[in-house]
Amino acid sequence: MNHYKREVATWIRWLHIYLSMFSFAALLFFAVTGITLNHTEWVEDQQQVEQATGTLPNLPIDEKSELRIVEYFRNRYKITTPLHNFLNEKSECSISFKGPGYAADIFVDAETGKYNITITKSGLVALLNDLHKGRDSGHTWALLIDISAILMILVSLTGFAMIFFLKKKRLSGLLITLTGAVIIILIYYAFV
Repeated sequence: MNHYKREVATWIRWLHIYLSMFSFAALLFFAVTGITLNHTEWVEDQQQVEQATGTLPNLPIDEKSELRIVEYFRNRYKITTPLHNFLNEKSECSISFKGPGYAADIFVDAETGKYNITITKSGLVALLNDLHKGRDSGHTWALLIDISAILMILVSLTGFAMIFFLKKKRLSGLLITLTGAVIIILIYYAFV
């Protein structure tokens, strides 16, 4: 192996090792939650649903009072997730807060101020599954998912590239890679 190839092989191996270690937690997280997403029947349903009714204090339900109404429910029911939507129609107002493994849905009678609230708290596995999908988890988490995916792509490509520098194992390594790809394609066409 000439000096240039040796340098490239060293850098690819170095990148593969350190990218693998750096992205280990993300890879493990997405692998485990991929299994739990695919087999929801393995995990007991840990969902807790709380329902309550009440009447808003003397707050008119209009565009000017939306923030006060949202803050009333945040304080009254200890809601920490972001506001998902606030729909104010003539007869009814609906408010929803959503986060990973959590939802609070509120319906308010616009004339009387009476409301019904349903708070749904899911278990740890459902929360982790929501994070895997990026459901209701915000822009920062979506960016983390993208970065994790890029790291996994780089780990895969550097691992694949290393086989080209192992002369004795190159052919068998490429055949194993090709076999794995063909099996996935065959399973798709045969069973999906």
